[in-house]
Amino acid sequence: MNGPMQNLAISLGVMQLARKVPFEDPQVLDYVRIAYVASQAISLVVYYYTSSKIKAKNDQTMLKYVEAGNPMSQEPGKLVTTTVRDYDLSETSKLIKGVYTSVAMMGFLHLYLKYTQPLFVQAIMAIKSLYEAKTVKIHVLGQNADGDLKRPFKAGAGLFGASADPQTDKAAIEEAEKRIGAKKEE
Repeated sequence: MNGPMQNLAISLGVMQLARKVPFEDPQVLDYVRIAYVASQAISLVVYYYTSSKIKAKNDQTMLKYVEAGNPMSQEPGKLVTTTVRDYDLSETSKLIKGVYTSVAMMGFLHLYLKYTQPLFVQAIMAIKSLYEAKTVKIHVLGQNADGDLKRPFKAGAGLFGASADPQTDKAAIEEAEKRIGAKKEE
């Protein structure tokens, strides 16, 4: 089962479990709130710790790839030249922004709209996302950066199996460099 389908299945399963939780009980609701805040705090602490580990390693190995173009337009991919350190920091920064976005959405859903089930679901999904984070696997859990963890990270298939992975082959990089050179000459 691909990642988005797995996330959907887990979310639906957790939502069914959340239906059995008596959110009307103020004590239960407080525990769910504490679990949500704790899971988000743990995620942020681990992501910031990962950032500090990346900065401490300071891996200046060059990384070149062609970023996938927008599938809705006919534009070719963009050539990206960076270091492993900067790439990992940008990926970790995306994870941190995701946590802040989730907290903002949950704040709106829970505080303004008074929904309680999403707190329960997001408390569990935050820990699942933490476990799946590739930079955490590499820098905190000590896994080797090969296979699925090879940089640049594959975007992963979408809900319907579509994927726009970065291209790392020499031909694609040379073709992107030629396009850039042709634009500079004009």
